[in-house]
Parts: sequence; structure tokens; C-alpha cells
Amino acid sequence: MNAVFELTATSRKMVAPFLEKYTLEQLNEIPKGFSNNLIWNIAHIVVTQQLLVYKLSGLPMQVSDEMVEKYKKGTKPEHTVTAEEVAEIKALLFSTVEQMKNDYENNVFEKYTEYPTSTGFILHNVEEAMTFNAFHEGLHLGIMMSIRKFL
Repeated sequence: MNAVFELTATSRKMVAPFLEKYTLEQLNEIPKGFSNNLIWNIAHIVVTQQLLVYKLSGLPMQVSDEMVEKYKKGTKPEHTVTAEEVAEIKALLFSTVEQMKNDYENNVFEKYTEYPTSTGFILHNVEEAMTFNAFHEGLHLGIMMSIRKFL
């Protein structure tokens, strides 16, 4: 699992500069032809990791229910994200990955509710969820790389 943790950390290290390089206005901008923006994608990967790994394991998530409702699968940007929200998302970007690794090493994940992803891949356990999450984050990183060309 070390490779999965390293891959997820690497993904987040590639995402983090978007929060530094782009203005609040640019983070919130939805370019023509896209259904979301940079900040939605970043918050979405944080929320999705929490849902796939923690919620389906029956454990408390490190994100608020409000954040889940704004950024879970099937949502789209419906408000302008504030600087305070960006700071919260930025803090969660790495803390959630570290917590996941620590919790896994401490055998916190004891059960898992099977989940069929929208890609058709069925997650049977937390290891599969963590692996799938890395794939999912890669997809959204690609979307973000496309969005930035239009800002």
C-alpha cells in the first residue's frame, strides 16, 4: 500500500500549486465548455477520498457534511468559493492523506461497504478504495490541466 499512499501524496503535490498560482477569481471561473472549475475539482477529490475510504468504512470523515454536499459526485459549482474556504480545502489537501496513511497503518479500517463506482469497477475493501481513489484523482488532475489553459 505504500505505493498507493505515495501516489496519492504525489497527486496532491501536483494539485497544490493550483491554489497558489491562480487567483480566487480564476479558481472560481468555469471556462466555456466545462461544467466545473479548478476549486471544485480540488475540493471534489478531497471529499471523494473521504467518502470512498472513510464513510464506506463506517468511520467519521474529516470533512463537514456541508462540504460533502457541495462537492460530492453529481454536484457542480453553485457558489463563489471564498478565500476562507480555499484555505480550508488547502489544509485538508494533505492532512487527509496523512490521516488515511496513519489510520491504515494503525488498522483502523475494519469493515467496508461494497460500492460500485460510476466506472463500473466495484470496490470490495478499503485497499481497493484507496487504489481507485488514486485513479480518480488522476482523472480530475487531467481536467484541471485542461481548465487552466482557458484561464
